[in-house]
Amino acid sequence: MPELRAYQPADLPALYDICVRTAAAGEDARGHYSTDALMGDLFAAPYVHLAPELAFVLDDDGDAVGYVVGTADTTEFAHRYRAEWIPLLAGRYPVPPPPPRTAEQDMHALHHNPERMIVAGLDGFPAHLHIDLLPPHQRQGHGRRLIERFLSVVPSPGVHVGMLTENVKARAFYDRLGFSELPVPDPGPITYLGIRTSTTS
Repeated sequence: MPELRAYQPADLPALYDICVRTAAAGEDARGHYSTDALMGDLFAAPYVHLAPELAFVLDDDGDAVGYVVGTADTTEFAHRYRAEWIPLLAGRYPVPPPPPRTAEQDMHALHHNPERMIVAGLDGFPAHLHIDLLPPHQRQGHGRRLIERFLSVVPSPGVHVGMLTENVKARAFYDRLGFSELPVPDPGPITYLGIRTSTTS
């Protein structure tokens, strides 16, 4: 049985690998952009940099094969992303032009607009998370273990996730865990789901 443990800095290359290999609505996104690091730079590394205490990995004989990362306070995280993470990447991703843009430029736009994470209607669910598992380790209960660990320690009364509506496999997974759809105005291609934690402060 793979072990669930706290994230360690040595896991960072594995997190980048897991992230890109599951970034195309759950499928492999390697080769989709000019660098395979792009997905990890947006959706994995900033979390272990800014909130490492909320990062956990699934360890299979010394190798990270899945992870959950997140933040207890999305608004604070967005502000810190701008103040700390964007400068740390030192212009790796140029500010994109206005639409219409390429798919890669759309990703750059997400990077340069961390305030997009602050979504109206999610006030009762201030925390959010990202979870990814390599395909050979999916559908074995490990995703549930990762999320339950995150929910058990995050100091927040509610956690939300934003997922591509087209990712029906992910939606079924969250439904099984007890997440419910949150009524967000104009969500676009994203569905927002939330769950309460046992934390009261």
